[in-house]
Amino acid sequence: MTEARAHHAAAQALPPARIAPELLRWFDRHGRHDLPWQHPRSAYRVWVAEVMLQQTQVQTVIHYFERFLARFPDVHALAAADQDTVMRYWAGLGYYARARNLHASAQRLVTEHAGVIPKSLAELQALPGIGRSTAGAIRAQAFDLWAPILDGNARRVLARVAAVETRPGTTRFDKALWTLAEQYTPSARVADYTQAIMDLGALVCTRRSPLCAQCPLRSVCLAYRHGLQDELPAPRRRASRPQRKVQLLLITDSRERILLEKRPPAGIWGGLWSLPEVPVANTDIAHHCRAQLGLHASSVYRLPPLRHAFTHFELEITPLWVQAGAQTGIMDTALQWHALGALPGLPAPIQRIIEQQLADSVQGAANP
Repeated sequence: MTEARAHHAAAQALPPARIAPELLRWFDRHGRHDLPWQHPRSAYRVWVAEVMLQQTQVQTVIHYFERFLARFPDVHALAAADQDTVMRYWAGLGYYARARNLHASAQRLVTEHAGVIPKSLAELQALPGIGRSTAGAIRAQAFDLWAPILDGNARRVLARVAAVETRPGTTRFDKALWTLAEQYTPSARVADYTQAIMDLGALVCTRRSPLCAQCPLRSVCLAYRHGLQDELPAPRRRASRPQRKVQLLLITDSRERILLEKRPPAGIWGGLWSLPEVPVANTDIAHHCRAQLGLHASSVYRLPPLRHAFTHFELEITPLWVQAGAQTGIMDTALQWHALGALPGLPAPIQRIIEQQLADSVQGAANP
């Protein structure tokens, strides 16, 4: 079925008046009503949640959201915090630019909006890191005001319901989906509707093996009618992800401290503390430690490599465990010793490297 035919059929078979009622009836019985940002539902809590939910599943977000809100209960507390503290409470959630943007937005909200989350889409999109769909979700979920959304779940539902065959990632696909999102979003119960379409995509209209028999939109879904539910949305054209390699130094001293390096604001793990990096071609780790870090490496051990997938590339990490001896003093302010019992927020793979090495060290000490 061509895209032109799909849109013609959609115009005949998918009157907007039928979509929202069916979806809302399903939501009242089967939707998610106990998410932490729904109780209590405030603009601040919804804003934080929607930023966390960008490219991250609900079940992953819940723990981080509750911990984050316990430390930063309102926009003023978030704005007043230093970035290191904010990053510590975000560590492990990934996509760290979101945390930096959230912090910067909080400061702007305090200085420019008296700490009040705006209701207009234009003002929401003017905040760092807020795009059209996130702005719509905040406006709909926080204020129950009309606004279309188009997160990954909503995209999948709409692409199947209207049998949009254009390949995702193209301007034509986005334009077609936004048009549908605007047509189908009702003027009443907007918060429930936007939650419903996200829930349907997450729980029923899943990427693989959708549960069409349980779908409230089955009778109007063109993909289901034409047996295309497993083919739509069409897969994106993805280039093979490039491979990158890095050596990281897990440096410990006799005082049970680890040397950590503050990463620059931009790039992977931006603004977080991590293990010092050394060029892959550098094999003289002892010399690097003397010349660059001001310490003597009494021993160097190669640890098992670790692979970590990012959105656009895969990283192969080779950790090297360095036991530090005499030190001449570390002059770089981006390098600091941290006690093992008081480590700052760390990227998830760095946390795993440290925890694994500590576990191996304890086991080795118990079984000499």
